[in-house]
Amino acid sequence: MTTAPGTYAPRPGAAPLPRMIGAQAALETRMLLRNGEQLLLTVVIPTLLLVLFSSVDVVDTGSGKAVDFLTPGILALAVMSTAFTGQAIATGFERRYGVLKRLASSPLPRWGLMTAKTAAVLVTEVLQVILLTVIAFALGWSPHGNPAAVLLLLVLGTAAFSGLGLLMAGTLKAEATLAAANLVFLLLLVSGGVIVPLEKFGAAGHVLGLLPISALSDGLRDVLQHGAGMPWGDLAILAVWAVVGLAAAGKFFRWE
Repeated sequence: MTTAPGTYAPRPGAAPLPRMIGAQAALETRMLLRNGEQLLLTVVIPTLLLVLFSSVDVVDTGSGKAVDFLTPGILALAVMSTAFTGQAIATGFERRYGVLKRLASSPLPRWGLMTAKTAAVLVTEVLQVILLTVIAFALGWSPHGNPAAVLLLLVLGTAAFSGLGLLMAGTLKAEATLAAANLVFLLLLVSGGVIVPLEKFGAAGHVLGLLPISALSDGLRDVLQHGAGMPWGDLAILAVWAVVGLAAAGKFFRWE
C-alpha cells in the first residue's frame, strides 16, 4: 500500500531548550536517587547523625535542647553532601567514562547540562530538607527566625559547594575525586561546626569559621536556634566561596 504524499511531515531537529534541560534534570535526579552511595551520603548519614546525637548526650552542644543545635548543622551537612560530595563524585566518573564528552556534543549546550545538574541538586536538597525537618520535629525541634534568611543561606551554600564540587570533578581524576571528596566530607563534618561547636576548637575556631560549611551551619543556627535576622557575615562568606568556586570551575573544568 502506498502512503499518500504529505501524510507524514517529519521535522528532525533538537527539542526546545527548556524541554531538553528539564529532561536532563529529571534524568540526573533519578540517577542521584537510585545510587546507593549517593543515598548513603545524602540521606542515611545525616539522618543517623541527627537521631543519634539528639538522643544520646555525647557532644556538649551548650544550653538548650541538643536537637535545636544539631538540626541547622545537619541541614548544612545535607547541602554539602549533595552539592559537593555527591556531585563531585558523580561528575568525576561521568567525565572519566566519556559521558560528559558525548553530552557536550549533543544539542544540549554545556551551560544547559550544568543547569540540569544544578536543578537535580536542588530537587534532592528539597527532599532532604523535608525529611530532616520532619525527623527534627519528631525529636522536639523548636525552630525560630526568618524563612527568607534560611532560604538565602541554603541557596548560597548550594552555589558555593556546587562550584567547589565541579572544580574538583573537572580537574582531578575520578579516583582522586572519589578519595578527596569523601575525605573533605569527613574533615568538614568534624571541624565545620556541624556537630561540635567551633568554640571547642579554641583559636582555630576563628579560621574554621571561614569555611563554607561553618558559615552555612552557623548562619542557619543563628536564624533557626537564636531567631536572628539576616546573618550578613555568614552570607558574605558563602557568597565569596560561591563566586570563587563557580568562576574557577568555569575556567578550569575539563570535559575529557
